[in-house]
Amino acid sequence: MEKVLQKTKQPYWNVRELVVIGIFAAVVKVSSILVALVGGGMNPATLLLKNLLFTTLLVVLLYKLRKFGSLTLFLGVSALISALLLGGSMVLIPASLLAGIIAEGLILVVGGYASTFALMLGVAVYDALSKIMSLGVSWLMLREQPKMIIMVAVFVTIGYVGSVIGLFTGRYFVKELRHAGIVHH
Repeated sequence: MEKVLQKTKQPYWNVRELVVIGIFAAVVKVSSILVALVGGGMNPATLLLKNLLFTTLLVVLLYKLRKFGSLTLFLGVSALISALLLGGSMVLIPASLLAGIIAEGLILVVGGYASTFALMLGVAVYDALSKIMSLGVSWLMLREQPKMIIMVAVFVTIGYVGSVIGLFTGRYFVKELRHAGIVHH
């Protein structure tokens, strides 16, 4: 009788949450490819737009789930999609995951997933750290051509501008999705 009364342990992630993360990861990849194709390749405008879309969708995802580990799991799934389906660089995956873990720790320290400020700050820090770490990886690979890093840094800066704009568009999308009843927090 005592065993029947014991609560069964619920998994941390339910199926709906995992599906939401997978869908967002797929939408981010498809939108990135479409932006690059429609924009004529990776130029400053498409780079800005690609980062804007990524950050906007990331903000919406974190508002929708509001659970520790959402960011890191999303980044892991996105990295897996990039590596397996799109031939993405495996070298940048550890830097992205490390930046995500640091950003999630910051979200918890600043106010947790219930705090709008903490979510926005966490996404901004993730974007900055991942771009800085990718610059570090580029520097390691291009040590014999240090002047190439300047061009890479310009493109990374343009991408970060898109990410900063994406914070505001993401917040706006969340506001509209609340009115539509899709985001409930």
